Amino acid sequence: MRIPLATFLLSLALSFSSTPLPAGEFPPPPLMLANVYRDGFPLADYWVSEKFDGVRGYWDGEKLLTRGGERIAAPPWFTAGWPDTPLDGELWVARGQFSAAVSTIRQQMPDDAAWRALHFMVFDLPAHPGPFDERNAALQQIVARIDQPWLKRVEQIKVADRAALQTLLKNVIARGGEGLILHRGASLYRAARNDDLLKLKPYQDAEAKVVAHLPGKGKHAGILGVLEVESPGGLRFRLGTGFSDAERRDPPPLGSWVTYRYNGLNEKTGIPRFARYMRVREDMTDTGP
Repeated sequence: MRIPLATFLLSLALSFSSTPLPAGEFPPPPLMLANVYRDGFPLADYWVSEKFDGVRGYWDGEKLLTRGGERIAAPPWFTAGWPDTPLDGELWVARGQFSAAVSTIRQQMPDDAAWRALHFMVFDLPAHPGPFDERNAALQQIVARIDQPWLKRVEQIKVADRAALQTLLKNVIARGGEGLILHRGASLYRAARNDDLLKLKPYQDAEAKVVAHLPGKGKHAGILGVLEVESPGGLRFRLGTGFSDAERRDPPPLGSWVTYRYNGLNEKTGIPRFARYMRVREDMTDTGP
């Protein structure tokens, strides 16, 4: 029996199709990710900016997405007049207001009043073919041309040496900031984690997925005692501190992602030392960090 050409082509396309994404989700955007700063990098090669404690946002030229590929239901006025070229940035309310940013972008019916408090702090142009030196200059022109108070280019500066970098970090932390980001001026935008983009904080942090709730004992009897979590690389360990009483009564659900702080890694096991819970990363999905 001869199969019609149209039927054959349809079956061939279906055989190569990937698993459908859930409704409202898209493939994760191709983001450039930061490594941790270490002493010895040639600081003259880098631009330095504040690391804003918000939700990573990616404007693909038509819509706003989270780093996991979920569409953000921004009000139409928020993105009106934005370019058809991608913008990479942070959806941010203010220092210490991470939860407010997450609450705003999670709403499927956008709250205009909440969005009026939100800013899109743009730090890169992913589709621009030039090095960051050129992308930064082009971004300044784009943001100036759009001229919206909620769309801001992240200020980039140069520092003379490590002492100046540490002074800048202390000043940012003293004002309630999270840390610093370093962009290598000669680097192209690459959707990978690399040393062209670095983060510097007064502590180390990372994300892990919740895989188990372990019951508490003593004063924590009947509520959460410890979270068992798994790193993106498959390493399992436990978080037993950093929780409020309310968080122990209503712990992060299984499968959710949380941020934790730690002080280096155990040399033999690779497990984070003195790991303690910080918060739920509601802007992340099962695709990982």
